[in-house]
Amino acid sequence: MHRSHRRTRTPGRTRARTGAAVRTGIAGPAGAPARYPTTGRPRTPVRARLRVRGAAAVCAVVLASALGAGPGPGSGSAAPSPAAGSIRWGDCPEKPVADGMTCGSVTVPLDHDDPAKGTIRVALARIPATAPGRHPLGSLLLNFGGPGGRGTTSLAADTATFAKLGERYDLVTFDPRGVGLSEPVSCGGSQEVGDRVPADAASQLAALRAVARRCALHSGPVFPYVGTVQVARDLEVIRRALGERKLNYLGFSYGTRLGAVYAALFPRRTGRMVLDGVDTLGEPLAEQALASARGRQRALERFLTWCAHRQTCVYGTNTRTAKERVDDLVARLDRDPLIGDDGSWFTGQDAVDAIATALYAQVAWPALADALALAERRHDPVGLMQLGGPTGPVPDAGDGPATVPADNAEAALTAVNCADDPDRSEDRAAPAAIEREIRDLEPEFRAVSEVFGPGQLGTVLACYGRPAGTDFIRRIDHPGAPRMLLVGTRGDPATPYEWTEETARRLGSAVIVDHKGDGHTGYGTSACVRGYADAFLTEGRLPHGTRACPAGE
Repeated sequence: MHRSHRRTRTPGRTRARTGAAVRTGIAGPAGAPARYPTTGRPRTPVRARLRVRGAAAVCAVVLASALGAGPGPGSGSAAPSPAAGSIRWGDCPEKPVADGMTCGSVTVPLDHDDPAKGTIRVALARIPATAPGRHPLGSLLLNFGGPGGRGTTSLAADTATFAKLGERYDLVTFDPRGVGLSEPVSCGGSQEVGDRVPADAASQLAALRAVARRCALHSGPVFPYVGTVQVARDLEVIRRALGERKLNYLGFSYGTRLGAVYAALFPRRTGRMVLDGVDTLGEPLAEQALASARGRQRALERFLTWCAHRQTCVYGTNTRTAKERVDDLVARLDRDPLIGDDGSWFTGQDAVDAIATALYAQVAWPALADALALAERRHDPVGLMQLGGPTGPVPDAGDGPATVPADNAEAALTAVNCADDPDRSEDRAAPAAIEREIRDLEPEFRAVSEVFGPGQLGTVLACYGRPAGTDFIRRIDHPGAPRMLLVGTRGDPATPYEWTEETARRLGSAVIVDHKGDGHTGYGTSACVRGYADAFLTEGRLPHGTRACPAGE
């Protein structure tokens, strides 16, 4: 095995890792990995890479034990907000930036339900319209996904995708509260529980509570107010500060949840809205995790069908046996991990991480096919490692930029998902009850996917030790917002197509574009999807009923 910068694991401690409801990500609108502006490394979707490892590890321990093996919105009105044009645009604090990009910030209440608690500042970035003489349309606000994803750096890294929209719109994005330059949250390093915690369920659950307390301690006063409802109300402040009569919005992945919540809170202020890679609004964490496992398994099987048509496919032409061989690869590596000369281990769950990452974008499929061939024929995981699976622990906060803790994206992902979950545990259930819950769920998760099910089961404990979140999102039902456009991709591994249909029913005013392709989101990879979205955002043209976009078009 090639030398790597992976975490060295202790023998006998192979652990599943997963995310807090790993379902959306910063895949970017193109679906294909974008580029980090400073390193040139492929940017992996946040929900594929950033996992609540501690929760998943505890879930594995609790399951083994069980099997005997060892703040909600008020009235919906926004707090007083800045006057139109109050944003001061100037130089951006980070490099590189896109041509013409300027940065600024807007002041918002820490708690929109109690403005007396103080204020925070939300970081913004803007690229002015490149052809403003052609009937300028004002501002288009973009959110690229997450939660935990930074809009300011994402827009700087990818402007070409939005060139047509950018002719008539000022492209505006932001770092949501708790993220990046907007009062970033932190857990003081990794959220790993650690190998020194005793393996019994009570000790592991106590360690999760300690992690939650550490996150609150390191994050400061913003920590209880990072949920999507608060961020949606920040959007209303941003709209007013931009001087826009209505909010025109393009959201990807997690950004679709944010857009839907804004439309529910402020239906009369909602303008033209496109949501691509649509998130669920109502499922409990366990059901979200099960749907995510099912969606990833569906994407894997579509990949294997594609692979079967290549002469070099290591699994041959039989897609049924190919699926069984992938299952076997994961199980084999979990039993007998590959060990590098630096003492690092590559387990089956590491292979799962890498496969999941590659499934986000069809452009990565050839590399995935080659990586699986290398692992099967030469027992060499380097190809899978290069696809973007985990490459080591989250660095301590002091190792990152002075203004943004190194663990900010992971800490924010967990915090926001948990703030949006009304079912999360407040430590009221006894360890024995948690064991029974996980034991009862485990067969269903394995039946959906032997590859992705066990890891997704870890999301049951992702929010353990944190107070209950808001139920507002779950109660959204026909809010009276204007018609909007929703894009669902049939082969999406992160946001299953059925979530698009479910959210459309909940919103009651949506037109669906049914993208028959693969990968996470469709705007950047499908000219057909982009045509519908751009026509609506620029001309207001929206078809009636569901429209289909064939794969590859």
